[in-house]
Amino acid sequence: MSLKSFFKNKKIFITGHTGFKGSWLNLFLNNMGAKTLGYSLEPDKSLPSLYNLLNFEKKCSSHFDDIRDFNNLKKCLESFQPDMIFHLAAQPLVIKSYKDPVETLSTNIMGTVNLLEICKSLKSIKAIVNITSDKCYENKNIDKQYIESDRLGGVDPYSASKACAEIINSSYQKSFYDRSDVGLASVRAGNVLGGGDFSENRLIPDIIRSVISNEKLIIRSPESTRPWQHVFDVIYGYMLLGRKLYENPKEFSSPYNFSPSSKNCIPVKEILFKVNELLKIDYEIVPSKFHESNLLMLNSDKAKNHLSWKPIYDIDRTLEESIIWYNNFINKKEIINISQSQYKKYMEFQNE
Repeated sequence: MSLKSFFKNKKIFITGHTGFKGSWLNLFLNNMGAKTLGYSLEPDKSLPSLYNLLNFEKKCSSHFDDIRDFNNLKKCLESFQPDMIFHLAAQPLVIKSYKDPVETLSTNIMGTVNLLEICKSLKSIKAIVNITSDKCYENKNIDKQYIESDRLGGVDPYSASKACAEIINSSYQKSFYDRSDVGLASVRAGNVLGGGDFSENRLIPDIIRSVISNEKLIIRSPESTRPWQHVFDVIYGYMLLGRKLYENPKEFSSPYNFSPSSKNCIPVKEILFKVNELLKIDYEIVPSKFHESNLLMLNSDKAKNHLSWKPIYDIDRTLEESIIWYNNFINKKEIINISQSQYKKYMEFQNE
């Protein structure tokens, strides 16, 4: 059975569906015939929103609320009775976590607790995919690919919150879900690129803003190396895992890394060089006042072996597809068309 056939008519609850990854996940699921309900804060009105550009405010069901509101989240879940949940709702930015650690910690930790606590008694649920971050690991800034059993930790509040979310996920899985027929797993992905991300203090969105405003781009850490990967590879991995959890919860309820090949793990300065061949940029280096890891790489052998997942897009195609999308946005072309076109192209690579 194809992934598309599996998700057809499934009831899928997505937290954080108005964000970058949440919007793409919603597009994938809607194209596959799933019945989705999103639970999230409304999109930030100060920034462009992929959710709005895809016209999801008119095309998909949404409930706008805070993941920290236990009672409202409970009412929403009990009313919808989902088959599966993808939990993406979070404060996702490292620098913002320094500026507002309380919001970051309360959202990323208690939001996860609320969801997992409610789902203990939700009779319809078969699988929960809890999206955390590659930054959940205690990063020693050494030439090492972290595996799922490595020590968790975090210097900045964001990384610490995701390490906590992982510990909470493991505790709930072993304490409550292991005795049920509900699959529960966490996923840790690297730096995700692709059209539609407009978050602040992220490399590609910052590049696009500098092009639009015709202002010089500020680069904080040109030597920082990250596992860059296309958002579609990550979304496809989430969905593969969701299906495995649904069909065999005992076997697949554990953490998974989703990471590109080592060739995609390159420093920021190489990303700038490659992007400059596609889109002319002007930048200067201004060192960050905040701590950010210089080197971070993941090992995704477990996902490849257990889930039959593999990344399709190398770094050049990842950047090319991203810049094509953003050029459509800059030139005020129909975003829905390019988004659907890129989705269809990717699914052809997957033979779906």
